Amino acid sequence: MRKLRYGMVGGGRDAFIGAVHRKAVALDGQAELVAGALSSSPDKAKASGRELGLPDARNYGSWEEMLEAELRLPAQERIDFVSIVTPNHLHYPVAKAFAEAGIHVVCDKPLVHNSEQAHDLIQVVERSGVVFAVTYNYTGYPMVKQARDMVKNGVLGPLRKVIVEYNQGWLATQLEASHQKQAEWRTDPARSGIAGAVGDIGSHAENLAATITGLELEQICADLTTFVPGRRLDDDGNLLLRFVGGAKGLLWCSQVEIGAENDLRIRIFGEKGSLTWHQEDPNVLIHDSLEGPRQVLTRGNAYLCPAAQRATRLPTGHPEAFIEAFANVYLGAMEAIRAKQEGRALGENEGDFPTVYDGARGVYFIEKTVESSRSDQKWTEARWKRP
Repeated sequence: MRKLRYGMVGGGRDAFIGAVHRKAVALDGQAELVAGALSSSPDKAKASGRELGLPDARNYGSWEEMLEAELRLPAQERIDFVSIVTPNHLHYPVAKAFAEAGIHVVCDKPLVHNSEQAHDLIQVVERSGVVFAVTYNYTGYPMVKQARDMVKNGVLGPLRKVIVEYNQGWLATQLEASHQKQAEWRTDPARSGIAGAVGDIGSHAENLAATITGLELEQICADLTTFVPGRRLDDDGNLLLRFVGGAKGLLWCSQVEIGAENDLRIRIFGEKGSLTWHQEDPNVLIHDSLEGPRQVLTRGNAYLCPAAQRATRLPTGHPEAFIEAFANVYLGAMEAIRAKQEGRALGENEGDFPTVYDGARGVYFIEKTVESSRSDQKWTEARWKRP
């Protein structure tokens, strides 16, 4: 089995998430980076590519140059997929161009700036038939997959309440004023989009809740705040949720909670029990039941569902975390790409990754949250309809 070839757009010098993506792809040895346009600055892009050992012929100054040159190569030499790790405003044009050219896409989240762009991407993906993954990486944790399996199989009974929160403190001051790169673009509406904390981390919370529970949002009541003077986007959000079928929920996210690092957690309550998972202790899933004592389920054990076992690389007791979860998203996408290339259906438990539809729903969630916060109405309709 040959390694898949991939190119990267963005993720060069001073970028945080690009290196994470490259490490995640490399973890299973199934793909290699062969091309890149690693910055919006041609000089910086090529300098970054040289540092990573890219050959000069495939170390491009722009993504447009990269796409044009790759398409001139014989099919057996060009990239199999592109990884897009740019600031948000570039996701749409880059993803659309590569997907239209028939090149599979893995794109960071949030997918695009608005639902119009998201729906257009869906049409492009459906027309071209490419694999399109969105890196909501927290779905890759084995115990998230275990929680999803338990909910799906009725272990909790009908769901009553979902509480999901994502807390950080790194933007408690106006860090963007010091030209810190990550803070600068994430607080810039032109590059980040219409939302700050909600778009950056609240979208992860929405996706985690949807992935585990399978519930559809019906209505939301949102209160967004910008606490730091001079900041142009929200840095704190609090939402009440109503789900189709009657379940209720709470979602909050903040980037001004001093002392919080990457505090993503979820609690799910049903008629027969509950589940609790915390990203900073990701190898543990707590199950409370009406009919028995508390169970502490841990990663790597034979009693877990096949999807959770398949997402595990190390024996129990050896911590697996952020990079491995990212790698599981990429692994699912690469399985789908190989199946396409081989003209076969995916096998059982293959191709488990967030898709362009998950990305589009996340964009709609961000839009409706901002709309709700600006409205005087108590509830805002928020049910996303797949186009």
